[in-house]
Amino acid sequence: MTALDAQATYGPAWKLGVKLRGGTGAAWTIHAALYTLAYPFFERQVWKKFGERLQRGEFDLVHRLTPLSPTTPSSLAKKCARHGIPFVLGPLNGGLKWPKGFEDIRRKEKEWLSHVRWLYKLMPGYRATRESASAIMIASLSTWDEMPARFHDKCVYIPENGIEAERFDHPPRHNFARPLRVAYLGRFVPFKGPDMALEAAAPLVRDGKLVLDLIGDGPEMPRLREFVAREKLEAGVKLSGWVEHGKVHQRLSESDVFCFPSIREFGGAVVVEAMALGLVPIVVNYGGPAEIVTDHTGFRVSLGTRAEIVAGLRAVLSRLTADSSALPAMSSRAQQHALAHFTWAAKAKQVLEVYRWVLRQRAVKPDFGRPFSDEK
Repeated sequence: MTALDAQATYGPAWKLGVKLRGGTGAAWTIHAALYTLAYPFFERQVWKKFGERLQRGEFDLVHRLTPLSPTTPSSLAKKCARHGIPFVLGPLNGGLKWPKGFEDIRRKEKEWLSHVRWLYKLMPGYRATRESASAIMIASLSTWDEMPARFHDKCVYIPENGIEAERFDHPPRHNFARPLRVAYLGRFVPFKGPDMALEAAAPLVRDGKLVLDLIGDGPEMPRLREFVAREKLEAGVKLSGWVEHGKVHQRLSESDVFCFPSIREFGGAVVVEAMALGLVPIVVNYGGPAEIVTDHTGFRVSLGTRAEIVAGLRAVLSRLTADSSALPAMSSRAQQHALAHFTWAAKAKQVLEVYRWVLRQRAVKPDFGRPFSDEK
């Protein structure tokens, strides 16, 4: 491992980004744009350090893992192509559009720059990066669709989310009996939907059919606490703030179902973690979580207005509190799906097959499914 100091550009970009974003918790498009402008300095450092060795053939290929954003071009891609060095790009993830009807949340997230995100396609190096790459790993269907069709023959679908299997050794405590135990884990911000999970579960909590554990914290916490107090849900809703990192999985494993109604999630690593613990997920059928969850491993609620999503969540939760007999089998399949496709060991095998393909050690481009097939 060789560490290169790129703080000459990244430092000022970070400081400017914090100022423009008003902090570090929102306006991620601004963050990505500034890092895209700062990144070329790093690649110049890389070529200065390794260029001669690459030209001498000391390495079989070059793989640029980060940045994940497809907006960031690479000068290394063209240099490698010029010298006959296979260049692998990705996994790339981005381009998930804000769903209609949630402009108020986009404004709260300060994502005004997302309106003109498409301008990155006019940047110098955009086309050359894709033309020069030997393989491009794509982490989501939205990014796949955004990639020009003429480059699809070099694209391989591999989500970037991964888990360490040994960290999921907490024995599940699922009993799938009433009251049904449901958890949410994540930041309490509007687009992740903790308020929708709470509103959907409220009548069932009030009737003693369901308990809800909202794990996390954030700017929405006061509003969530106010809702719980107003609706008199204290007996069935936990709102205890941040949980120590080492205790999160133990806390999560105490639930049966994972409700994560985020309306704009690129990856959904937390969904993979919940599934690896045997929780049956309920997600919105949009973005990364919708590609992780299948009809055999969980539930996907149709994307719509906020009221429609809440109604969809409530319908699933009501069905499960009335009859939880399907949950044990779904729990087992969810866990198998996560451990089969999303461990770092599984991803290493997937990436290795991409390497073998660009090095012509295998004739056919690897295809792991798009998205990954489930375990029935």
